[in-house]
Amino acid sequence: MHEIINIQVGSCGNKLSTNFWTSILQEHGIQPDGSANEATDLQLEKINSYFHQPKENQYFPRATLIDLEPTSIDDIRGSSLGRLFGPDTAVVGRGGTGNNWAKGFYSQGEEWIEFALDSIRQHAEQCDRLQGFQMVHSLGGGTGSGMGCLVASRLKEEYPDCMIQSFPVFPSGKVSDIVVEPYNAVLALKKLMEYADIIQVMDNEALYDICFRSLKMTSPTYQDLNRLMGEAMAALTCTYRFPEELQSTMRKTATNLIPFPGVPFLMSTFSEIVQTGSTDVSHFSIQHVTQRAFDAKSSICGADIRHGRFLSASMVYRGRTSSKQVDDAILSILNKSCSYVVEWIPNNLKGCLCEAPRSTKWRLSCVLNGNSTAIQEVLKRTSESFHAMFRRKAFVHWYTEAGMDEMEFVNAEAGLQDVISEYQRLQDATAEEEEEYYDEEEEWEQA
Repeated sequence: MHEIINIQVGSCGNKLSTNFWTSILQEHGIQPDGSANEATDLQLEKINSYFHQPKENQYFPRATLIDLEPTSIDDIRGSSLGRLFGPDTAVVGRGGTGNNWAKGFYSQGEEWIEFALDSIRQHAEQCDRLQGFQMVHSLGGGTGSGMGCLVASRLKEEYPDCMIQSFPVFPSGKVSDIVVEPYNAVLALKKLMEYADIIQVMDNEALYDICFRSLKMTSPTYQDLNRLMGEAMAALTCTYRFPEELQSTMRKTATNLIPFPGVPFLMSTFSEIVQTGSTDVSHFSIQHVTQRAFDAKSSICGADIRHGRFLSASMVYRGRTSSKQVDDAILSILNKSCSYVVEWIPNNLKGCLCEAPRSTKWRLSCVLNGNSTAIQEVLKRTSESFHAMFRRKAFVHWYTEAGMDEMEFVNAEAGLQDVISEYQRLQDATAEEEEEYYDEEEEWEQA
């Protein structure tokens, strides 16, 4: 068994993870008290990937809860899931970071990092084959962005052979009143690109549009966005939790979906999102959910997949269908939408089948997850907001006073621009150009 430790950092990370745990508890037939007396063999076959089992038919999440102010963790302890998390799994600070990345990474974070690592080590000691860490956090706040990066950096030092898959929530001006979010996001991305192996983009901008346009909510709240993200995380991690070979571990996911170093961002679409308004979804065919997965309205990342090209992608189908139908659906979408994928990486769109359905309502669903050059739209949006403030040095003094050097702003902005340029180069590349480019790189390295 390959175990995963979930690390939820900051207010957003803890609230989002609560929805994630709620979703996978239902999928695996586990009650809020950890009992699994009515779960099937299929539900329990890979349950140890996210849960540890202290005794028969009793399962508890392998999670560390971190926040530098107590509100979000107090809410979890007072909820129906409170009994699942023991007191040694939570690390609670006294003050908070005041939405300042530098405080989360330097001053406040340094005071509490050893407590967080002690909790993580306890989980790691219970694992037989620890595959990696799943980190859930926001990029806009101070704790999620700053301390989230600090945790990732220390984990990479202490567990260099383990994978780190980050689920960062990108900020949006539509649902936030934090002015310095672009600073926090760009500074955090610079560190994540150094320490995280997979960056699975979750975007408040896209989720707000889904709630407003598709679900007809007049004033979407953070609770609405977190619920959608929790369900999306459950879909993205189903191959870790149920029998499947294609992307059964984090390392296989990284190997299949990240073809080049320096482009670790994955974006996903979720067929259920644009089907939610339907009264009867049990009749949907595999062709229907495949088309829905390629619908721009179903993306949980604020980028239109039609504006870029996939370097690599996977489509995970859940429900009652056959491997042949999956293969036929993939071939059909490649024939119809070949411009969505680069031609110089053969067989870069893979499909797999997870037989465990999402629920009795969702008898068949699909999640598309891939490395697309369209991610530039999200990165450019963040970079432009950052540049608009930093060129006037607005709010910079709050960061330097917390122990940060102003050159870190310059380096972070330059690093993000490099990633955007690399994605644009890969989008414009042809098979002949890529061959020439890497021949020149090889000659330069040999010289």
